[in-house]
Amino acid sequence: MSNKAFGPGGLLGAVYEGEQQCCFLVWAPNAEKVEVRLLPPADRVVPLRRLERGYHQAYVEGIEPGANYIYRLNGELERPDPASRYQPEGVHGPSGILDAEFAWNDEGWFGLPLADYIIYELHVGTFTSEGTFDAIIPQLAALKDLGVTAIELMPIAQFPGSRNWGYDGVFPYAVQNSYGGPYALKRLINACHQEGLAVVLDVVYNHLGPEGNYLNDFAPYFTNRYQVPWGAAFNFDGEHSGEVRRFFLENALYWQTEFHVDALRLDAIHVIKDFSAIPFLQHLSQVTHQYAEELNRRCYLIAESDLNDSRIISPEAVGGYGLDAQWSDDFHHCLHVLLTGEGSGYYADFGGTKLFAKVFREGYAYTGQYSRFRKRQHGNQPRLNPAKQFVVCAQNHDQIGNRIQGDRLARLLSLEELKVAAGAVLLSPFIPLLFMGEEYGETAPFEYFISHADNALVEAVRQGRRDEFSSFGWQGDVPDPLSESAFQRCVLKRETCLAEPSHQALYAFYRELIRLRKSIPALAQADKTSLEAQAIESDRLLLLTYGTPAPSLWLLFSFAKEFTEPHLEIPCGAWHLLLNSAAPIWGGVTITVPERVTSTGRLPFKTHPMSLVVYQRRT
Repeated sequence: MSNKAFGPGGLLGAVYEGEQQCCFLVWAPNAEKVEVRLLPPADRVVPLRRLERGYHQAYVEGIEPGANYIYRLNGELERPDPASRYQPEGVHGPSGILDAEFAWNDEGWFGLPLADYIIYELHVGTFTSEGTFDAIIPQLAALKDLGVTAIELMPIAQFPGSRNWGYDGVFPYAVQNSYGGPYALKRLINACHQEGLAVVLDVVYNHLGPEGNYLNDFAPYFTNRYQVPWGAAFNFDGEHSGEVRRFFLENALYWQTEFHVDALRLDAIHVIKDFSAIPFLQHLSQVTHQYAEELNRRCYLIAESDLNDSRIISPEAVGGYGLDAQWSDDFHHCLHVLLTGEGSGYYADFGGTKLFAKVFREGYAYTGQYSRFRKRQHGNQPRLNPAKQFVVCAQNHDQIGNRIQGDRLARLLSLEELKVAAGAVLLSPFIPLLFMGEEYGETAPFEYFISHADNALVEAVRQGRRDEFSSFGWQGDVPDPLSESAFQRCVLKRETCLAEPSHQALYAFYRELIRLRKSIPALAQADKTSLEAQAIESDRLLLLTYGTPAPSLWLLFSFAKEFTEPHLEIPCGAWHLLLNSAAPIWGGVTITVPERVTSTGRLPFKTHPMSLVVYQRRT
């Protein structure tokens, strides 16, 4: 099934229709005349017919997939197609014509329930030494064995050069050529579905990168009424905003239909400026969910947002936008401060187990109270939002890459602390996200890297990185993001790490946590309403009790640096030990933790520094 058009002329871009015929459609109200120049061997120029609302269209015969083309505006200016499906020569080169046909064999794949997602975020260029989609496929069996159920690809829209995080993409429809292009992406997704893995694609609908961004030559895609950190904002609510929305709505359905993507992660939606009666994000939710029903295949929208605004993930019936889930920055920040003690920058708002317990109970730490970092009240109350609408992590690309040296937790924490971090994420009631390599304690950094060709732009990026780090007070030189060595340092050293016993122990611990999460009903079905979270602030302890009305599981996290012996409020009954993170089997030291305990309501319990224990009710 092809995706739906939201305006005149069919689908945007160059759509090959078979039998050597291709339809070209571009929105270019800024141009009186638009022609498509077909490069050799076709080597001809074809004028496009002007349609309503500034669209231009032509049906061209005698053309095959693999041919390249470029648009000529007003007889002079030549530019790639804004809706290009492929940029074989990069962001400044011609666009390529593709055949959408592909030999899919995932007919029985209907997607996974969002509640079953255990997400593994990866960057295609650094996940393997080859840095391609095809090179990921041999690794899928290991990810499945680990227990993850979904992989999340950082943005793969065409960006300048071959080294980039992906957030400098300038062709939202074109799959990065250096990663292998669109057919290789389809092979990867097809293989994922064969392994029972869902695929989440990170898309950027809040800005384009600066190099190769030619949209303004065609149409008023941007507005000067708002600014985002990267320049002009997309025009989602002004004159001609319907055509801008169309561009991105069709893009979302393009991934959903032609590429069989299971979910879209929407980058930084808090910088999308839109005061429409029906905001773009709500419109996007309506369209993708309706089409998922028609396809009989699940498709979700997961927002990155630091607004702590529950309207984003609330149903339309109660005034929400209807998105399926969002990242919870508060969870990460609470956990990070407890583990590292850092308190600069935005970490100044976090600290202590009391605030972390609130995140477990509610989903946000800030629900309207004053934020010292923001110098204002922040957030609202997500009472109606279940736990499986919040994606949580101990690490992700931003929280690692936006450190001055790109250092992962494995460089900052001990093995015992890493295990506590893993337990907090994977045994939470929320949707867990792992960042590539954290499951075995990858030590390679994840620095910020680019391969821009514009020297002035490169210097601006360098200065921007220096300014960004100033509020954190970190010491040391900022790595040069243009340096190829910065990129090479970030390639995973999987085999080297896993040759060491401590890394093997951490990997085995992650597998066990995921096994427990899937196999124990109290964890598999956990929600905010089925847990109690208690903070023992003086001892830096967090106690979670799962199961209502009869508790069946309790977990104790110690963030203390020394032994403590508190009296815990544990439901009455007999309990047996399921997991002790400090046990020798997980690379810990020999320590006596009772295999069985009986509680009368209050239980004295000796805790090991930086540890996690899990107890299940004896039946």
